[in-house]
Amino acid sequence: MTEIQVSKFKATCLAVLARVGQTREPILVTRRGKPIARILPPAANPAGNWLGSMRGSVEVHGDIVAPACEESDWEALR
Repeated sequence: MTEIQVSKFKATCLAVLARVGQTREPILVTRRGKPIARILPPAANPAGNWLGSMRGSVEVHGDIVAPACEESDWEALR
Protein backbone atom coordinates (compact mmCIF):
# COMPACT_ATOMS: atom_id res chain seq x y z
CA MET A 1 0.00 0.00 0.00
CA THR A 2 1.34 3.41 -0.97
CA GLU A 3 1.87 5.90 1.85
CA ILE A 4 1.62 9.69 1.61
CA GLN A 5 2.18 12.36 4.23
CA VAL A 6 -0.87 14.37 5.22
CA SER A 7 0.72 17.65 4.10
CA LYS A 8 1.36 16.26 0.61
CA PHE A 9 -2.13 14.73 0.51
CA LYS A 10 -3.64 18.12 1.40
CA ALA A 11 -1.76 19.80 -1.43
CA THR A 12 -2.56 17.12 -4.04
CA CYS A 13 -5.89 15.76 -2.79
CA LEU A 14 -7.75 15.73 -6.11
CA ALA A 15 -4.86 14.10 -7.95
CA VAL A 16 -4.48 11.44 -5.25
CA LEU A 17 -8.20 10.66 -5.36
CA ALA A 18 -8.09 10.39 -9.15
CA ARG A 19 -5.13 8.02 -8.94
CA VAL A 20 -6.94 5.77 -6.44
CA GLY A 21 -9.98 5.72 -8.72
CA GLN A 22 -7.89 4.76 -11.76
CA THR A 23 -5.43 2.28 -10.24
CA ARG A 24 -7.86 0.84 -7.62
CA GLU A 25 -4.89 0.78 -5.19
CA PRO A 26 -5.55 2.10 -1.66
CA ILE A 27 -3.36 4.86 -0.21
CA LEU A 28 -2.43 5.30 3.44
CA VAL A 29 -2.29 8.89 4.71
CA THR A 30 0.21 9.38 7.54
CA ARG A 31 1.15 12.08 10.02
CA ARG A 32 4.71 11.80 11.34
CA GLY A 33 4.83 8.19 10.15
CA LYS A 34 1.62 7.12 11.93
CA PRO A 35 -1.45 6.20 9.85
CA ILE A 36 -4.41 8.56 10.16
CA ALA A 37 -6.55 7.63 7.13
CA ARG A 38 -6.84 5.11 4.35
CA ILE A 39 -8.13 6.15 0.92
CA LEU A 40 -9.96 3.23 -0.72
CA PRO A 41 -11.35 2.88 -4.23
CA PRO A 42 -15.13 2.93 -4.61
CA ALA A 43 -17.01 -0.34 -4.16
CA ALA A 44 -17.19 -2.69 -7.11
CA ASN A 45 -20.97 -2.31 -7.17
CA PRO A 46 -21.57 1.42 -7.81
CA ALA A 47 -25.36 1.05 -7.99
CA GLY A 48 -25.43 0.04 -4.33
CA ASN A 49 -27.38 -3.11 -5.15
CA TRP A 50 -26.20 -5.67 -2.61
CA LEU A 51 -28.23 -8.55 -4.00
CA GLY A 52 -25.86 -11.00 -5.61
CA SER A 53 -22.76 -9.12 -4.49
CA MET A 54 -21.38 -12.20 -2.69
CA ARG A 55 -21.96 -14.56 -5.64
CA GLY A 56 -19.10 -17.03 -6.01
CA SER A 57 -17.66 -16.40 -2.56
CA VAL A 58 -19.18 -19.42 -0.76
CA GLU A 59 -18.49 -23.14 -1.09
CA VAL A 60 -21.25 -25.55 -0.07
CA HIS A 61 -20.10 -28.86 1.41
CA GLY A 62 -22.81 -31.47 1.93
CA ASP A 63 -26.54 -31.06 2.44
CA ILE A 64 -27.44 -27.58 3.73
CA VAL A 65 -31.14 -28.45 4.22
CA ALA A 66 -30.79 -31.56 6.38
CA PRO A 67 -30.97 -31.22 10.19
CA ALA A 68 -27.67 -30.75 11.98
CA CYS A 69 -28.48 -33.59 14.41
CA GLU A 70 -30.91 -36.47 14.84
CA GLU A 71 -34.44 -35.91 16.23
CA SER A 72 -33.64 -38.22 19.13
CA ASP A 73 -31.00 -35.70 20.31
CA TRP A 74 -33.69 -33.05 20.92
CA GLU A 75 -34.85 -33.11 24.53
CA ALA A 76 -38.06 -31.22 23.66
CA LEU A 77 -39.20 -34.04 21.34
CA ARG A 78 -38.90 -36.80 23.99
